[in-house]
Amino acid sequence: MTPWEAVAVFAAGVGAGGVNTVVGSGTLITFPVLLATGLPPVTATVSNALGLVPGAISGAFGYRKELRGQRRRILKLSVGALVGGFTGAVLLLALPATAFERIVPVVVGLALVLVAFQPLITKRLRRRRTEVRSSSAGPPGPVAQFPAPLKERSSDGGPLLFVGLTLASVYGGYFAAAQGIIYMSLMGVLLDETMQRLTAVKNVLVAVVNTVAATFFLFVADFDWTAVALIAVGSAIGGQLGAAVGRRFSPVVLRILIVTIGTVALVQLLLR
Repeated sequence: MTPWEAVAVFAAGVGAGGVNTVVGSGTLITFPVLLATGLPPVTATVSNALGLVPGAISGAFGYRKELRGQRRRILKLSVGALVGGFTGAVLLLALPATAFERIVPVVVGLALVLVAFQPLITKRLRRRRTEVRSSSAGPPGPVAQFPAPLKERSSDGGPLLFVGLTLASVYGGYFAAAQGIIYMSLMGVLLDETMQRLTAVKNVLVAVVNTVAATFFLFVADFDWTAVALIAVGSAIGGQLGAAVGRRFSPVVLRILIVTIGTVALVQLLLR
């Protein structure tokens, strides 16, 4: 790797760490740069995964205030992230490189739709729950039949969120581009939380997936350790920068940023 290539990889690491912390899709910054230095795709993927671990941890630490009160939720969802991340890492080495090419743009596109229309979807779900609760009183009298009330969304999103995030983590362990956007779309619909608190959870789950995938790769894949070191240092710095900036965004600005960066990521995926 030439000195200028090293500078480019480091800068990409800083950018990826910042973008991953706030939104996701940082892999789409580092991965093309690694390919441009001459690394084979699989070596670039595994080196990138290991290098971004410090950035994910740095971003999660930067959002530690928003993590308060979410310990139980995070522990449960992290189990799915761990299983999914490991599965995705295994698939990366077992399946041909083109295995996910067709499904990935579809998944990312659906995630962007969910993020964009999350306020409308949430509003309609809340209205539906209110209508069902109102009708559950039934007519007065001893023979009144009371339908079972619709359950509130659980504090951890229930089985649907757990399964959805586990499957998203399989994708994350495989490639990880726009992984955070998929997480945000699922949690935004199934959890009653602010965007900033969801971002904090997202950062922890990304850190879990990256760590378990990178640990697996350590034993079975070849790394470019220069690239790993440059991305690791850069992403750790970027994670702190991203947390400092991202925590100041309003929900509307954050949602616009997610959709914008996600759209760019989708275009890149379609053109690859």
